[in-house]
Amino acid sequence: MATNAQSTKSISLASYGITHSNVHYQLSSNELHQITIEKGMGVESSLGALAVNTGEFTGRSPKDRFIVKDAITKDRVWWGDINIPFDPDKFEKLYKKVITYLGEKELFVRDAYACAENDYRTNIRVINEYPWSNMFAYNMFLRPKADELHDFVPEWTVINAPGFMADASVDGTRQHNFAILDFTKKIALIGGTGYTGEIKKGIFSALNFILPVYKNTLPMHCSANVGEGGDTAIFFGLSGTGKTTLSTDPNRRLIGDDEHGWTADNKVFNFEGGCYAKVINLSQENEPEIYGAIKKGAILENVVMDTNGAVDFEDTTITQNTRVSYPIYHIDNIQQPSIGKNVKNVFFLTADAFGVLPPISKLTPAQAAYHFMSGYTAKVAGTEAGVVEPQPSFSACFGAPFMPLHPAKYGEMLSKKMVDSGVDVWLVNTGWTGGPYGIGTRMKLKYTRAMISAAISGKLGLYTYDNYHIHSVFGVAQPRECPGVPTKVLSPRATWNDDEAYYQTAFKLSNAFRENFKKFEAHANEEIRRGGPQRYAF
Repeated sequence: MATNAQSTKSISLASYGITHSNVHYQLSSNELHQITIEKGMGVESSLGALAVNTGEFTGRSPKDRFIVKDAITKDRVWWGDINIPFDPDKFEKLYKKVITYLGEKELFVRDAYACAENDYRTNIRVINEYPWSNMFAYNMFLRPKADELHDFVPEWTVINAPGFMADASVDGTRQHNFAILDFTKKIALIGGTGYTGEIKKGIFSALNFILPVYKNTLPMHCSANVGEGGDTAIFFGLSGTGKTTLSTDPNRRLIGDDEHGWTADNKVFNFEGGCYAKVINLSQENEPEIYGAIKKGAILENVVMDTNGAVDFEDTTITQNTRVSYPIYHIDNIQQPSIGKNVKNVFFLTADAFGVLPPISKLTPAQAAYHFMSGYTAKVAGTEAGVVEPQPSFSACFGAPFMPLHPAKYGEMLSKKMVDSGVDVWLVNTGWTGGPYGIGTRMKLKYTRAMISAAISGKLGLYTYDNYHIHSVFGVAQPRECPGVPTKVLSPRATWNDDEAYYQTAFKLSNAFRENFKKFEAHANEEIRRGGPQRYAF
Protein backbone atom coordinates (compact mmCIF):
# COMPACT_ATOMS: atom_id res chain seq x y z
CA MET A 1 0.00 0.00 0.00
CA ALA A 2 0.98 3.62 -0.41
CA THR A 3 -0.21 6.93 0.94
CA ASN A 4 -1.69 9.44 -1.46
CA ALA A 5 0.29 12.66 -1.70
CA GLN A 6 -2.96 14.61 -2.04
CA SER A 7 -5.26 12.66 0.28
CA THR A 8 -4.90 10.39 3.27
CA LYS A 9 -6.51 7.34 1.63
CA SER A 10 -4.47 4.17 1.11
CA ILE A 11 -4.93 1.94 -1.88
CA SER A 12 -4.92 -1.82 -2.27
CA LEU A 13 -4.80 -3.60 -5.60
CA ALA A 14 -5.47 -7.04 -4.16
CA SER A 15 -8.83 -7.25 -5.92
CA TYR A 16 -6.92 -7.13 -9.22
CA GLY A 17 -4.48 -9.82 -8.12
CA ILE A 18 -1.65 -7.39 -7.31
CA THR A 19 -0.44 -7.75 -3.73
CA HIS A 20 2.96 -6.07 -3.58
CA SER A 21 3.42 -2.73 -1.83
CA ASN A 22 5.43 -0.81 -4.44
CA VAL A 23 2.42 1.29 -5.44
CA HIS A 24 2.25 5.09 -5.69
CA TYR A 25 -1.29 6.39 -5.35
CA GLN A 26 -2.61 9.74 -6.57
CA LEU A 27 0.75 11.42 -6.94
CA SER A 28 0.69 15.04 -8.00
CA SER A 29 1.58 16.14 -11.50
CA ASN A 30 4.81 17.70 -10.22
CA GLU A 31 5.84 14.49 -8.48
CA LEU A 32 5.21 12.38 -11.58
CA HIS A 33 7.09 14.94 -13.70
CA GLN A 34 10.12 14.67 -11.41
CA ILE A 35 10.02 10.87 -11.09
CA THR A 36 9.93 10.53 -14.88
CA ILE A 37 13.06 12.68 -15.20
CA GLU A 38 14.85 10.86 -12.37
CA LYS A 39 14.17 7.52 -14.06
CA GLY A 40 15.59 8.82 -17.33
CA MET A 41 12.22 8.35 -19.05
CA GLY A 42 11.80 12.00 -20.04
CA VAL A 43 13.37 15.44 -19.96
CA GLU A 44 12.12 18.92 -19.25
CA SER A 45 11.73 21.18 -22.26
CA SER A 46 12.66 24.85 -22.25
CA LEU A 47 8.93 25.63 -21.95
CA GLY A 48 8.76 23.67 -18.68
CA ALA A 49 6.70 20.78 -20.07
CA LEU A 50 7.81 17.19 -19.66
CA ALA A 51 8.95 15.65 -22.96
CA VAL A 52 8.73 11.89 -23.51
CA ASN A 53 9.11 9.44 -26.35
CA THR A 54 6.32 6.86 -26.58
CA GLY A 55 8.56 4.31 -28.27
CA GLU A 56 7.60 2.00 -31.11
CA PHE A 57 4.08 3.39 -31.41
CA THR A 58 3.56 7.11 -31.94
CA GLY A 59 -0.12 6.73 -32.80
CA ARG A 60 -3.08 4.43 -32.31
CA SER A 61 -3.04 0.93 -33.77
CA PRO A 62 -6.68 0.33 -34.86
CA LYS A 63 -6.06 -3.22 -36.05
CA ASP A 64 -4.99 -4.16 -32.52
CA ARG A 65 -8.13 -2.84 -30.79
CA PHE A 66 -10.53 -5.53 -29.61
CA ILE A 67 -13.83 -5.89 -27.75
CA VAL A 68 -14.61 -9.00 -25.73
CA LYS A 69 -17.61 -10.71 -27.32
CA ASP A 70 -19.90 -11.63 -24.44
CA ALA A 71 -23.54 -11.52 -23.40
CA ILE A 72 -23.50 -7.70 -23.23
CA THR A 73 -21.85 -7.04 -26.58
CA LYS A 74 -22.55 -9.96 -28.91
CA ASP A 75 -25.89 -8.67 -30.25
CA ARG A 76 -25.21 -4.93 -29.92
CA VAL A 77 -21.70 -4.24 -31.23
CA TRP A 78 -21.17 -3.65 -34.95
CA TRP A 79 -18.57 -6.38 -35.43
CA GLY A 80 -16.06 -6.16 -38.26
CA ASP A 81 -12.71 -4.61 -39.12
CA ILE A 82 -13.26 -1.76 -36.65
CA ASN A 83 -14.77 -3.65 -33.72
CA ILE A 84 -12.82 -6.90 -33.67
CA PRO A 85 -14.18 -9.62 -31.36
CA PHE A 86 -12.00 -11.14 -28.65
CA ASP A 87 -12.70 -14.43 -26.89
CA PRO A 88 -13.61 -14.09 -23.15
CA ASP A 89 -11.41 -17.03 -22.13
CA LYS A 90 -8.48 -15.57 -24.05
CA PHE A 91 -9.03 -12.25 -22.30
CA GLU A 92 -9.01 -13.90 -18.87
CA LYS A 93 -5.74 -15.68 -19.58
CA LEU A 94 -4.12 -12.57 -21.04
CA TYR A 95 -5.35 -10.47 -18.11
CA LYS A 96 -3.69 -12.87 -15.65
CA LYS A 97 -0.43 -12.71 -17.59
CA VAL A 98 -0.46 -8.92 -17.51
CA ILE A 99 -1.25 -8.89 -13.79
CA THR A 100 1.64 -11.30 -13.13
CA TYR A 101 3.90 -8.99 -15.11
CA LEU A 102 2.75 -5.91 -13.19
CA GLY A 103 3.10 -7.79 -9.90
CA GLU A 104 6.85 -7.31 -10.22
CA LYS A 105 6.75 -3.65 -11.22
CA GLU A 106 6.64 -0.31 -9.48
CA LEU A 107 3.13 0.99 -10.20
CA PHE A 108 1.38 4.34 -10.38
CA VAL A 109 -2.34 4.40 -9.62
CA ARG A 110 -4.87 7.18 -10.12
CA ASP A 111 -8.55 7.49 -9.35
CA ALA A 112 -10.37 9.88 -11.67
CA TYR A 113 -13.64 10.11 -13.55
CA ALA A 114 -15.19 10.87 -16.92
CA CYS A 115 -18.22 13.02 -17.78
CA ALA A 116 -18.57 16.52 -16.30
CA GLU A 117 -22.37 16.20 -15.96
CA ASN A 118 -23.04 14.58 -12.58
CA ASP A 119 -25.84 12.33 -13.82
CA TYR A 120 -23.36 10.66 -16.21
CA ARG A 121 -20.24 10.59 -14.06
CA THR A 122 -18.19 7.41 -14.52
CA ASN A 123 -15.49 6.66 -11.92
CA ILE A 124 -12.23 5.31 -13.34
CA ARG A 125 -9.15 3.72 -11.80
CA VAL A 126 -5.97 3.84 -13.90
CA ILE A 127 -3.08 1.47 -13.12
CA ASN A 128 0.11 2.45 -14.96
CA GLU A 129 3.52 0.89 -15.35
CA TYR A 130 5.10 4.25 -16.24
CA PRO A 131 4.90 7.49 -14.20
CA TRP A 132 4.37 9.69 -17.26
CA SER A 133 1.43 7.55 -18.34
CA ASN A 134 -0.13 8.24 -14.95
CA MET A 135 0.57 11.95 -15.39
CA PHE A 136 -1.25 11.72 -18.72
CA ALA A 137 -4.24 10.21 -16.88
CA TYR A 138 -4.12 13.14 -14.43
CA ASN A 139 -4.20 15.58 -17.34
CA MET A 140 -6.88 13.91 -19.44
CA PHE A 141 -9.47 12.59 -17.00
CA LEU A 142 -11.52 14.68 -14.60
CA ARG A 143 -9.92 15.11 -11.20
CA PRO A 144 -11.86 14.29 -8.01
CA LYS A 145 -11.51 16.51 -4.97
CA ALA A 146 -9.51 15.08 -2.09
CA ASP A 147 -12.60 14.41 0.03
CA GLU A 148 -14.20 12.49 -2.87
CA LEU A 149 -11.41 9.91 -2.75
CA HIS A 150 -12.35 8.55 0.68
CA ASP A 151 -15.34 6.60 -0.61
CA PHE A 152 -14.26 6.35 -4.25
CA VAL A 153 -15.48 3.19 -6.00
CA PRO A 154 -14.20 2.71 -9.57
CA GLU A 155 -16.72 1.59 -12.17
CA TRP A 156 -14.11 1.05 -14.90
CA THR A 157 -10.42 0.20 -14.63
CA VAL A 158 -7.68 0.94 -17.14
CA ILE A 159 -4.69 -1.41 -16.81
CA ASN A 160 -1.78 -0.03 -18.80
CA ALA A 161 1.38 -2.13 -19.25
CA PRO A 162 3.46 -0.73 -22.14
CA GLY A 163 6.37 -3.06 -21.40
CA PHE A 164 4.31 -6.26 -21.61
CA MET A 165 4.53 -7.97 -24.99
CA ALA A 166 1.82 -10.42 -25.96
CA ASP A 167 2.53 -13.67 -27.76
CA ALA A 168 0.07 -13.46 -30.64
CA SER A 169 0.14 -17.20 -31.33
CA VAL A 170 -0.94 -17.93 -27.76
CA ASP A 171 -2.79 -14.85 -26.54
CA GLY A 172 -5.20 -14.28 -29.44
CA THR A 173 -3.84 -10.86 -30.38
CA ARG A 174 -2.67 -9.85 -33.86
CA GLN A 175 0.80 -8.92 -32.67
CA HIS A 176 2.53 -7.99 -29.41
CA ASN A 177 0.50 -4.82 -28.70
CA PHE A 178 -3.20 -4.68 -27.85
CA ALA A 179 -6.02 -2.56 -26.45
CA ILE A 180 -9.00 -4.65 -25.30
CA LEU A 181 -12.35 -3.64 -23.79
CA ASP A 182 -14.27 -6.06 -21.57
CA PHE A 183 -17.75 -4.70 -20.80
CA THR A 184 -18.55 -7.48 -18.32
CA LYS A 185 -15.44 -6.96 -16.23
CA LYS A 186 -15.41 -3.22 -17.04
CA ILE A 187 -11.70 -3.29 -17.83
CA ALA A 188 -9.64 -1.63 -20.55
CA LEU A 189 -6.51 -3.74 -20.90
CA ILE A 190 -3.61 -2.11 -22.79
CA GLY A 191 -0.18 -3.59 -23.42
CA GLY A 192 2.81 -3.46 -25.72
CA THR A 193 2.42 0.22 -26.60
CA GLY A 194 3.49 3.40 -24.83
CA TYR A 195 1.21 5.63 -26.90
CA THR A 196 -0.91 7.35 -24.27
CA GLY A 197 -3.81 8.04 -26.62
CA GLU A 198 -4.85 4.40 -26.20
CA ILE A 199 -5.66 5.16 -22.53
CA LYS A 200 -8.15 7.92 -23.19
CA LYS A 201 -9.62 6.30 -26.31
CA GLY A 202 -10.29 3.11 -24.36
CA ILE A 203 -12.65 4.92 -22.00
CA PHE A 204 -14.09 6.96 -24.87
CA SER A 205 -14.96 3.74 -26.71
CA ALA A 206 -16.62 2.35 -23.59
CA LEU A 207 -18.76 5.48 -23.18
CA ASN A 208 -19.68 5.36 -26.87
CA PHE A 209 -21.41 2.07 -26.08
CA ILE A 210 -22.78 2.86 -22.62
CA LEU A 211 -24.35 6.28 -23.26
CA PRO A 212 -26.52 5.44 -26.31
CA VAL A 213 -27.53 2.00 -25.01
CA TYR A 214 -28.31 2.89 -21.41
CA LYS A 215 -28.54 6.71 -21.16
CA ASN A 216 -30.22 7.93 -24.39
CA THR A 217 -27.26 10.27 -24.86
CA LEU A 218 -25.24 10.84 -28.04
CA PRO A 219 -21.47 10.43 -27.57
CA MET A 220 -19.46 12.58 -29.95
CA HIS A 221 -15.88 12.75 -31.21
CA CYS A 222 -15.91 16.54 -31.19
CA SER A 223 -14.79 19.72 -29.50
CA ALA A 224 -17.19 22.36 -28.20
CA ASN A 225 -17.25 25.94 -26.98
CA VAL A 226 -19.70 28.53 -25.67
CA GLY A 227 -20.23 32.15 -26.73
CA GLU A 228 -20.96 35.15 -24.53
CA GLY A 229 -24.66 34.76 -25.30
CA GLY A 230 -24.68 31.17 -24.06
CA ASP A 231 -24.82 29.56 -27.51
CA THR A 232 -22.89 26.31 -27.95
CA ALA A 233 -20.94 25.31 -31.06
CA ILE A 234 -19.85 21.73 -31.76
CA PHE A 235 -16.87 20.76 -33.95
CA PHE A 236 -16.72 17.21 -35.31
CA GLY A 237 -13.54 15.95 -36.91
CA LEU A 238 -10.80 13.37 -36.87
CA SER A 239 -7.20 13.93 -35.87
CA GLY A 240 -5.52 16.74 -37.80
CA THR A 241 -8.71 18.47 -38.95
CA GLY A 242 -8.55 21.27 -36.37
CA LYS A 243 -10.96 20.31 -33.57
CA THR A 244 -8.66 21.55 -30.82
CA THR A 245 -7.34 24.58 -32.69
CA LEU A 246 -10.69 25.92 -33.90
CA SER A 247 -12.58 25.40 -30.65
CA THR A 248 -9.85 27.16 -28.67
CA ASP A 249 -11.08 30.67 -29.36
CA PRO A 250 -10.24 33.74 -27.24
CA ASN A 251 -13.78 35.03 -27.80
CA ARG A 252 -15.52 31.83 -26.70
CA ARG A 253 -15.18 29.61 -23.63
CA LEU A 254 -13.82 26.12 -24.26
CA ILE A 255 -15.96 23.19 -23.06
CA GLY A 256 -13.52 20.57 -24.31
CA ASP A 257 -11.45 19.54 -27.32
CA ASP A 258 -12.25 15.91 -28.16
CA GLU A 259 -14.97 13.89 -26.40
CA HIS A 260 -18.48 14.99 -25.42
CA GLY A 261 -22.00 13.81 -24.79
CA TRP A 262 -25.22 15.49 -26.01
CA THR A 263 -28.09 14.73 -23.65
CA ALA A 264 -31.81 14.36 -24.29
CA ASP A 265 -32.38 17.73 -22.55
CA ASN A 266 -29.96 19.50 -24.96
CA LYS A 267 -26.87 19.74 -22.76
CA VAL A 268 -23.36 19.13 -24.09
CA PHE A 269 -20.82 17.94 -21.53
CA ASN A 270 -17.13 17.13 -21.69
CA PHE A 271 -16.00 13.58 -20.98
CA GLU A 272 -12.49 14.73 -20.10
CA GLY A 273 -10.50 17.08 -17.91
CA GLY A 274 -7.79 17.98 -20.38
CA CYS A 275 -6.72 18.44 -23.98
CA TYR A 276 -4.58 16.28 -26.26
CA ALA A 277 -3.52 18.55 -29.10
CA LYS A 278 -1.37 17.95 -32.14
CA VAL A 279 1.63 20.26 -32.15
CA ILE A 280 3.02 19.75 -35.64
CA ASN A 281 3.88 23.21 -37.01
CA LEU A 282 2.54 24.82 -33.83
CA SER A 283 3.39 28.50 -33.47
CA GLN A 284 2.74 31.06 -30.78
CA GLU A 285 1.42 33.47 -33.41
CA ASN A 286 -1.19 31.16 -34.95
CA GLU A 287 -2.25 29.17 -31.88
CA PRO A 288 -1.38 31.26 -28.82
CA GLU A 289 -3.74 29.46 -26.42
CA ILE A 290 -2.34 26.00 -27.14
CA TYR A 291 1.22 27.28 -27.21
CA GLY A 292 0.68 28.97 -23.86
CA ALA A 293 -0.66 25.70 -22.38
CA ILE A 294 2.72 24.01 -22.95
CA LYS A 295 4.28 24.60 -19.56
CA LYS A 296 4.98 22.71 -16.33
CA GLY A 297 2.26 20.10 -15.99
CA ALA A 298 1.97 19.44 -19.73
CA ILE A 299 3.47 16.41 -21.51
CA LEU A 300 5.01 16.71 -24.96
CA GLU A 301 5.13 13.46 -26.92
CA ASN A 302 7.65 12.53 -29.62
CA VAL A 303 8.87 16.06 -30.32
CA VAL A 304 12.42 16.90 -31.37
CA MET A 305 14.42 19.27 -29.12
CA ASP A 306 17.89 20.76 -29.18
CA THR A 307 20.41 20.40 -26.35
CA ASN A 308 18.83 23.37 -24.55
CA GLY A 309 15.38 21.79 -24.59
CA ALA A 310 13.97 24.08 -27.28
CA VAL A 311 11.29 22.29 -29.29
CA ASP A 312 11.34 22.29 -33.09
CA PHE A 313 7.61 21.98 -33.78
CA GLU A 314 8.23 21.58 -37.52
CA ASP A 315 10.52 18.55 -37.14
CA THR A 316 8.76 15.30 -38.11
CA THR A 317 11.81 13.06 -37.66
CA ILE A 318 9.99 10.92 -35.08
CA THR A 319 6.43 11.38 -36.32
CA GLN A 320 3.99 13.91 -37.73
CA ASN A 321 1.70 12.95 -34.86
CA THR A 322 3.55 15.02 -32.26
CA ARG A 323 1.28 15.77 -29.31
CA VAL A 324 0.84 17.66 -26.07
CA SER A 325 -1.49 16.75 -23.22
CA TYR A 326 -2.39 19.31 -20.60
CA PRO A 327 -5.13 19.80 -18.00
CA ILE A 328 -7.88 22.01 -19.33
CA TYR A 329 -7.13 24.68 -16.72
CA HIS A 330 -3.95 25.48 -18.67
CA ILE A 331 -6.34 27.31 -21.02
CA ASP A 332 -7.51 30.61 -19.54
CA ASN A 333 -10.85 30.91 -21.29
CA ILE A 334 -12.73 27.77 -20.25
CA GLN A 335 -16.32 26.92 -19.38
CA GLN A 336 -16.70 25.83 -15.74
CA PRO A 337 -18.09 23.27 -15.27
CA SER A 338 -17.47 21.85 -18.74
CA ILE A 339 -21.13 21.90 -19.77
CA GLY A 340 -22.91 23.88 -22.49
CA LYS A 341 -26.54 24.43 -23.49
CA ASN A 342 -28.40 25.96 -26.45
CA VAL A 343 -26.55 24.33 -29.37
CA LYS A 344 -26.77 26.65 -32.39
CA ASN A 345 -24.04 25.55 -34.82
CA VAL A 346 -22.48 22.21 -35.73
CA PHE A 347 -19.31 22.09 -37.82
CA PHE A 348 -18.05 19.01 -39.67
CA LEU A 349 -14.29 19.48 -40.14
CA THR A 350 -12.51 17.66 -42.93
CA ALA A 351 -8.95 17.89 -44.22
CA ASP A 352 -9.73 17.27 -47.89
CA ALA A 353 -6.56 15.91 -49.48
CA PHE A 354 -8.13 16.25 -52.94
CA GLY A 355 -8.60 20.02 -52.49
CA VAL A 356 -12.05 20.06 -54.13
CA LEU A 357 -14.48 20.66 -51.26
CA PRO A 358 -15.42 24.29 -50.48
CA PRO A 359 -13.68 25.81 -47.45
CA ILE A 360 -17.13 26.22 -45.88
CA SER A 361 -20.58 25.18 -47.01
CA LYS A 362 -24.02 25.02 -45.43
CA LEU A 363 -25.73 21.64 -45.31
CA THR A 364 -29.37 20.66 -45.50
CA PRO A 365 -30.56 18.13 -42.88
CA ALA A 366 -30.25 15.31 -45.42
CA GLN A 367 -26.73 16.41 -46.41
CA ALA A 368 -25.79 16.70 -42.74
CA ALA A 369 -26.88 13.11 -42.07
CA TYR A 370 -25.06 11.88 -45.20
CA HIS A 371 -21.79 13.62 -44.36
CA PHE A 372 -21.97 12.60 -40.71
CA MET A 373 -22.38 8.95 -41.63
CA SER A 374 -19.61 9.29 -44.25
CA GLY A 375 -17.09 11.13 -42.06
CA TYR A 376 -14.68 12.07 -44.85
CA THR A 377 -11.19 13.40 -44.14
CA ALA A 378 -7.58 12.52 -44.93
CA LYS A 379 -5.45 10.39 -42.65
CA VAL A 380 -2.34 12.32 -41.69
CA ALA A 381 1.00 10.54 -41.67
CA GLY A 382 1.87 9.16 -38.23
CA THR A 383 -1.62 9.46 -36.74
CA GLU A 384 -2.08 5.71 -37.15
CA ALA A 385 0.50 2.95 -37.37
CA GLY A 386 1.33 2.15 -40.98
CA VAL A 387 0.17 5.47 -42.44
CA VAL A 388 3.22 7.14 -43.96
CA GLU A 389 1.50 9.68 -46.21
CA PRO A 390 -1.93 11.36 -46.26
CA GLN A 391 -4.72 9.18 -47.59
CA PRO A 392 -8.39 9.94 -48.29
CA SER A 393 -10.42 8.24 -45.62
CA PHE A 394 -14.02 7.73 -44.51
CA SER A 395 -14.66 7.29 -40.81
CA ALA A 396 -18.34 7.05 -39.89
CA CYS A 397 -19.54 9.67 -37.42
CA PHE A 398 -16.07 11.27 -37.61
CA GLY A 399 -14.92 8.66 -35.12
CA ALA A 400 -15.56 5.11 -36.38
CA PRO A 401 -12.49 3.64 -34.61
CA PHE A 402 -14.15 4.48 -31.29
CA MET A 403 -17.79 3.64 -32.09
CA PRO A 404 -18.88 0.13 -31.00
CA LEU A 405 -22.44 0.45 -32.36
CA HIS A 406 -23.58 0.66 -35.99
CA PRO A 407 -23.02 4.19 -37.38
CA ALA A 408 -26.73 4.43 -38.22
CA LYS A 409 -27.50 4.47 -34.48
CA TYR A 410 -25.35 7.56 -33.91
CA GLY A 411 -26.57 9.11 -37.17
CA GLU A 412 -30.21 8.73 -36.16
CA MET A 413 -29.53 10.30 -32.77
CA LEU A 414 -27.67 13.25 -34.31
CA SER A 415 -30.34 13.84 -36.97
CA LYS A 416 -33.04 13.96 -34.33
CA LYS A 417 -31.05 16.44 -32.25
CA MET A 418 -30.47 18.63 -35.30
CA VAL A 419 -34.20 18.79 -35.95
CA ASP A 420 -35.16 19.24 -32.29
CA SER A 421 -32.56 21.98 -31.72
CA GLY A 422 -32.89 23.76 -35.07
CA VAL A 423 -29.13 23.98 -35.48
CA ASP A 424 -27.21 25.14 -38.55
CA VAL A 425 -24.79 22.52 -39.87
CA TRP A 426 -21.65 23.44 -41.81
CA LEU A 427 -19.04 21.42 -43.70
CA VAL A 428 -15.61 23.04 -43.27
CA ASN A 429 -12.59 22.01 -45.34
CA THR A 430 -9.43 22.71 -43.35
CA GLY A 431 -7.39 20.78 -45.93
CA TRP A 432 -6.06 21.77 -49.31
CA THR A 433 -6.88 24.60 -51.70
CA GLY A 434 -5.55 25.38 -55.17
CA GLY A 435 -4.97 21.70 -55.92
CA PRO A 436 -4.63 18.35 -54.16
CA TYR A 437 -2.01 17.44 -51.58
CA GLY A 438 1.43 17.87 -53.13
CA ILE A 439 0.27 20.62 -55.51
CA GLY A 440 -2.03 22.92 -53.57
CA THR A 441 -1.50 24.47 -50.15
CA ARG A 442 -3.17 23.98 -46.78
CA MET A 443 -6.04 26.36 -46.09
CA LYS A 444 -4.84 29.34 -44.05
CA LEU A 445 -5.95 29.09 -40.44
CA LYS A 446 -6.93 32.76 -40.36
CA TYR A 447 -9.38 32.18 -43.21
CA THR A 448 -10.96 29.16 -41.51
CA ARG A 449 -11.31 31.09 -38.26
CA ALA A 450 -12.95 33.98 -40.12
CA MET A 451 -15.44 31.65 -41.82
CA ILE A 452 -16.40 29.93 -38.57
CA SER A 453 -16.77 33.27 -36.81
CA ALA A 454 -19.00 34.52 -39.63
CA ALA A 455 -21.14 31.38 -39.48
CA ILE A 456 -21.62 31.66 -35.72
CA SER A 457 -22.41 35.39 -35.85
CA GLY A 458 -24.84 35.07 -38.79
CA LYS A 459 -22.68 37.15 -41.13
CA LEU A 460 -22.79 34.57 -43.92
CA GLY A 461 -26.31 35.74 -44.68
CA LEU A 462 -29.55 33.96 -45.44
CA TYR A 463 -29.55 30.74 -47.43
CA THR A 464 -30.57 32.32 -50.78
CA TYR A 465 -29.37 32.20 -54.38
CA ASP A 466 -27.90 35.68 -54.04
CA ASN A 467 -25.81 34.69 -51.04
CA TYR A 468 -24.88 31.10 -51.89
CA HIS A 469 -23.71 29.07 -54.89
CA ILE A 470 -24.68 25.40 -55.19
CA HIS A 471 -21.62 23.26 -55.84
CA SER A 472 -22.13 21.51 -59.18
CA VAL A 473 -20.75 18.14 -58.00
CA PHE A 474 -21.43 17.88 -54.27
CA GLY A 475 -24.63 19.94 -54.18
CA VAL A 476 -23.63 21.85 -51.04
CA ALA A 477 -24.25 25.57 -50.66
CA GLN A 478 -21.06 27.62 -50.58
CA PRO A 479 -21.27 31.30 -49.58
CA ARG A 480 -20.32 33.85 -52.20
CA GLU A 481 -18.80 36.27 -49.68
CA CYS A 482 -17.37 36.10 -46.17
CA PRO A 483 -15.81 38.90 -44.09
CA GLY A 484 -12.04 38.51 -43.89
CA VAL A 485 -11.78 35.92 -46.69
CA PRO A 486 -10.88 36.63 -50.34
CA THR A 487 -13.82 35.80 -52.60
CA LYS A 488 -11.70 33.50 -54.77
CA VAL A 489 -10.83 31.32 -51.76
CA LEU A 490 -14.52 30.52 -51.22
CA SER A 491 -14.69 28.77 -54.61
CA PRO A 492 -12.38 25.73 -54.75
CA ARG A 493 -12.70 25.57 -58.53
CA ALA A 494 -11.50 29.16 -58.87
CA THR A 495 -8.36 28.44 -56.82
CA TRP A 496 -7.25 25.68 -59.21
CA ASN A 497 -7.11 27.76 -62.43
CA ASP A 498 -7.72 24.51 -64.34
CA ASP A 499 -11.39 23.59 -64.65
CA GLU A 500 -10.83 20.25 -66.35
CA ALA A 501 -8.37 19.02 -63.71
CA TYR A 502 -10.63 20.31 -60.94
CA TYR A 503 -13.73 18.48 -62.16
CA GLN A 504 -11.81 15.28 -62.86
CA THR A 505 -10.64 15.30 -59.25
CA ALA A 506 -14.03 16.36 -57.87
CA PHE A 507 -15.82 13.50 -59.64
CA LYS A 508 -13.13 11.10 -58.46
CA LEU A 509 -13.88 12.08 -54.88
CA SER A 510 -17.66 12.02 -55.41
CA ASN A 511 -17.36 8.46 -56.73
CA ALA A 512 -15.41 7.54 -53.59
CA PHE A 513 -18.22 9.02 -51.46
CA ARG A 514 -20.85 6.97 -53.26
CA GLU A 515 -18.81 3.77 -53.10
CA ASN A 516 -18.23 4.22 -49.36
CA PHE A 517 -21.90 4.94 -48.67
CA LYS A 518 -23.07 1.66 -50.20
CA LYS A 519 -22.58 -0.07 -46.86
CA PHE A 520 -25.04 2.37 -45.24
CA GLU A 521 -27.74 2.43 -47.92
CA ALA A 522 -29.85 -0.25 -46.25
CA HIS A 523 -29.95 1.90 -43.11
CA ALA A 524 -30.51 5.30 -44.78
CA ASN A 525 -33.78 6.63 -46.18
CA GLU A 526 -34.08 8.08 -49.69
CA GLU A 527 -33.74 11.67 -48.44
CA ILE A 528 -30.41 10.93 -46.78
CA ARG A 529 -29.14 9.06 -49.83
CA ARG A 530 -29.92 12.14 -51.93
CA GLY A 531 -27.82 14.20 -49.52
CA GLY A 532 -24.67 12.92 -51.19
CA PRO A 533 -22.87 14.14 -54.32
CA GLN A 534 -24.61 14.03 -57.69
CA ARG A 535 -24.29 10.89 -59.78
CA TYR A 536 -22.22 12.20 -62.62
CA ALA A 537 -19.10 10.60 -64.07
CA PHE A 538 -16.34 12.54 -65.78
